Amino acid sequence: MPQPVEVHSLLSEFDVFLFKSGRHYKLYEKFGSHEILINGVKGVYFAVWAPNAQTVSVVGNFNGWNPHSHQLHVRWDSSGIWEGFIPGLENGEVYKYHIHSNTGEHLEKSDPFALHAEIPPKTASIVATTWYDWSDSEWMFNRREHNALDRPMSVYEMHLGSWLRDPKDPDRFLSYTEIAEQLIPYIQETGFTHVEFMPIMEHPYYPSWGYQITGYYAASSRFGGPQDLMKLIELLHESHIGVILDWVPSHFPGDAHGLYNFDGTHLYEHADPRKGFHPDWQSYIFNYGRNEVKSFLISNAFFWLDRYHVDGLRVDAVASMLYLDYSRKAGEWEPNELGGNENLEAVAFLKEFNEAISKYYPNVQTIAEESTSWTGVSRATFNGGLGFGMKWMMGWMHDTLAYFKEDPINRSYHHDKLTFATVYGFTENFMLPLSHDEVVYGKQSLVYKMPGDEWQKFANLRALYLYMFTFIGTKLLFMGGEFGQTAEWNVNQSLDWHLMQYKPHSSLKDFVAKLNEIYKKYPALYEKAFSPEGFFWIELGERDQSVFAYCRRGHDMVNDLVVVLNLTPVVRRKFKLGVPHPGKWELVLNSDDQAYNGSGVSVKKELITENEPWMGQEQAIVVDLPPLSGLVFKRKFGK
Repeated sequence: MPQPVEVHSLLSEFDVFLFKSGRHYKLYEKFGSHEILINGVKGVYFAVWAPNAQTVSVVGNFNGWNPHSHQLHVRWDSSGIWEGFIPGLENGEVYKYHIHSNTGEHLEKSDPFALHAEIPPKTASIVATTWYDWSDSEWMFNRREHNALDRPMSVYEMHLGSWLRDPKDPDRFLSYTEIAEQLIPYIQETGFTHVEFMPIMEHPYYPSWGYQITGYYAASSRFGGPQDLMKLIELLHESHIGVILDWVPSHFPGDAHGLYNFDGTHLYEHADPRKGFHPDWQSYIFNYGRNEVKSFLISNAFFWLDRYHVDGLRVDAVASMLYLDYSRKAGEWEPNELGGNENLEAVAFLKEFNEAISKYYPNVQTIAEESTSWTGVSRATFNGGLGFGMKWMMGWMHDTLAYFKEDPINRSYHHDKLTFATVYGFTENFMLPLSHDEVVYGKQSLVYKMPGDEWQKFANLRALYLYMFTFIGTKLLFMGGEFGQTAEWNVNQSLDWHLMQYKPHSSLKDFVAKLNEIYKKYPALYEKAFSPEGFFWIELGERDQSVFAYCRRGHDMVNDLVVVLNLTPVVRRKFKLGVPHPGKWELVLNSDDQAYNGSGVSVKKELITENEPWMGQEQAIVVDLPPLSGLVFKRKFGK
């Protein structure tokens, strides 16, 4: 016999109006499942959008998964929203929606707005709450100081399931709280300002790394419940560490319980496969022109910023959203109404997404993974841009790794790969990424990309990191890179932490910690990270010697840093280097220092300028350049 489902709504007419107009940014307060009290009776309110359904019912253990037992009511306003209140249910209840579509299909779907889900391979939703008594008010109040574009941002990118497993049981994931116990002291030790979690939204296929999401509002239950993740973020904030999440509005999988074909029709995705199917990832593309879908996605971004206190969103695969012909051959895509290949609906969506976040969460960052020459990705929308705070500098990454892969004897022929970045480096607010994508699928780990014997590999990598941390832009390094993980990243196991017992690896980690210390200490390295006023080349033409030198400058235009790289294994004695100011220059960091397993070639700690113009600078210093190394000098005032 059907059971009573009371007609009750958390959705006002204005909520529905905003939802249908694409301007409701907090749908998670209204849709999904919510334990509430009505007239003294505790139960759960359900609301789901399924405009092409004949009937929608809630099924679960509580009714033996009987689709005829608890049917929801469709709203009178033609919104396609089904809702109702089932008394007696509470948080922890397992459920799905049974949808009888207008096409005659019977579908069992997870709740698109579920706040929790069963541990895969189970696929049901769980009634849950995201209430949490936060204690990170100091961080939240001062968050702008950590996230501003003129502050240091050094990001440690990590995958929760493979950073560290239970040492006693390598098949067991650590919980969010167990990860906190290990991660926080490690980040403090290595000095990164932020961690970036690869997607932690619920995903059924673990080897997708989290990029094939079915539960956009549910933190993955593999590691615990919503409050466990909140505790991890809270503890990171209390330790003055920011949190960035990977966010995937570009595509979703075709799992039977997910968003695809949700009510028997192409509700969230385009019906036309030329716009609605992604050939690279065998997944489905959101219909950005549908207002209800825009409300769903922007609400999801707000959800993580609001309920989980996240400090930034790194938006995945932006290029695939911007272009209708992305990874498509002729005939596999259809031009827009202007005849071009731009996805105008996606462009409008990204602009609205960034405008909304800028308005309501002005102290967070949005970062685009965008690999093309699209103009103005990190330019404000009122100036014709997409409105992101930063963009990954994929060209820098490709050119830099290509250069460092070369045997030093050949590097003179590839000199421009390190200098070309400044040709376009100030057209966007760039983040320099050495990400997970560079250490998988036969690409080798970072240290094994380097040429030479073991010592040379680590020397090259230290020089690369010094170049990265003293160059323009902000920084991102994938887990394991900081200690020289030798194997490619394997999502099914921990990093190779046992390598830390060997000096080349432990010394590299110490060196990265020193780089982070220096990066945060000297404003010249971050105050003008996106401006040509903060960087100029001193020497970019020493092609035969593979020597590069540049200056970094902050707001005060006085406390400059000078960096010089010798990217051959030859010691260059008495190298004359131009510097922009007279007086004393002090050695801040030497990547060849024996403390970091370097060769220990002697370099003077303090140098006095010669009153001789050199390399276009007013003064010069004479310095010995160790092999495969980088040196950082600062002006010294006083005695």
